[in-house]
Amino acid sequence: MAAADSPSTALRRRDLCSRGIRLAGKMRADVVDLLDTYVEQQGLDASATVAAVEGVPLAAVERWDEQTGTQRLLENLAAYRAFRALLAQMLEEQREQLGEADAGLGRALAAVLLQVSAFAYHLEELLRLESRGIPGEEGDGPPPPPRLSLFEQKLRGLGVLRELAQWAVRSARDLRQLAKPSPATGTAPGAAPGLAESP
Repeated sequence: MAAADSPSTALRRRDLCSRGIRLAGKMRADVVDLLDTYVEQQGLDASATVAAVEGVPLAAVERWDEQTGTQRLLENLAAYRAFRALLAQMLEEQREQLGEADAGLGRALAAVLLQVSAFAYHLEELLRLESRGIPGEEGDGPPPPPRLSLFEQKLRGLGVLRELAQWAVRSARDLRQLAKPSPATGTAPGAAPGLAESP
């Protein structure tokens, strides 16, 4: 991204980043609430250890401060496209398991899925502003999961929601970095985000 942006482009970027930061904050708050509900409804231990979810990039990265704005946007977009597919699958499994027995959890999942879809679109808008092509979605997202037992499905869902909460934190930090006046190679204070705020 060139430092010599036109004033209108710089203003548009700051506006998109500001709105994106607000979206990420709202999404994280909703995911944290959903995590509490999910753990309770699924009968899980909130401190349960779960394996990394295949197909989802980890929010914690090395040398975060060395990434370009475009790298940040592309990694975020790949992550939220993967989350969109995973949440849609969780919603389908939820309906199969419980039917209408727990419509509240299904509504909360659907609401977060909508926010993830909206955020992915927002990231695409930022990439267009940077005159970058939008990666196609063919073959994008996580691979089809193996057939899991009911308990394994619940644990995978817990892992998805935990990682989504971490991504919401990272996304806000990425967008704050991108919104800085000199977006060429600006170095963020400190090293990679520790994501200590994650639930």
